[in-house]
Amino acid sequence: MSQPDQLIHEQLWAEKLLREVFSGAVVTEAAPRTGGQLSAVYEVRCADPAHSAIIKVYAGEWAWKQAKEVHVYGLLAAQTTLKVPSVLLHTASGGPDGRAATILSLLDGQPLSEASAQMDATLIPAMYRQMGAALATVHQIGQEAYGYLTNCILDPLPDNGSYMRHQFAKKLREFVDLGGEQELHDAVARRIERDGALFDNCPSARLCHNDLHEGNVLVAQGPHGWQITGVIDVENAIGADPLIDLAKTDYYALGRGEPERTALLEGYGPLPGDSAERLDLYRLYHALELWDWFRSIGTTGPLESIAEDIARLAH
Repeated sequence: MSQPDQLIHEQLWAEKLLREVFSGAVVTEAAPRTGGQLSAVYEVRCADPAHSAIIKVYAGEWAWKQAKEVHVYGLLAAQTTLKVPSVLLHTASGGPDGRAATILSLLDGQPLSEASAQMDATLIPAMYRQMGAALATVHQIGQEAYGYLTNCILDPLPDNGSYMRHQFAKKLREFVDLGGEQELHDAVARRIERDGALFDNCPSARLCHNDLHEGNVLVAQGPHGWQITGVIDVENAIGADPLIDLAKTDYYALGRGEPERTALLEGYGPLPGDSAERLDLYRLYHALELWDWFRSIGTTGPLESIAEDIARLAH
């Protein structure tokens, strides 16, 4: 299909689907959005801006994630003041080629990863301060157990120590299976053997976004400067120690530094006495997990740098 034909095709199916929510919707453009590694994400623009929305179309093997997003966005909308998309419609087969699709309300703003190019670098820490506050809001919601979240906790574990030891063991097996160095594997295993008791200090599982990086935070410039206008993409949500969420935002702040880290933690609020030590362990986990992910999808460019992070954090 030629590019013009593809664009017309996308507008037609998007309009048909969107009319299940807004009967008079006239789609003028279905523009691919950033992100969406496991699904296709479109910003559907309409002649009437009030009808514009986000449509997420799931690859067949990832259709089960639809129920997860509906559940997690519902939790956040009902139990927090955080601005998240509203689920306007979800269908198991109404998308293109009979795929699952979800229509989400369109929030103001653009991803911080894009907007930061327009911003003075001195303004970025303020964005991280707001990101810290957003995470604190997410963590208000408790979970009944530790583990991966869909519309419930899968394979629930009763305490954080059990959960994190299980996760490290899983990621270390993947690391070796994917060709990671045995010496690096052993260094991580020794670190967890030495300091893993810190995991037991988490008193209860909380809802964790588990992917709050600059691409999943929307910002816009208002009368009081740049502000976060919404948080998106809850595909990775888990029930876990809130510090694992903070550590991921910090570790995924690629190219940022101490001002952003300090602002993130300040925005979050009071932390437990062992937070510095626990955060280090969780950064190690995220580095290991990221190495495994990139290697599994054949993205080799960042592997050497991530391996250096693993080696540093394992000591």
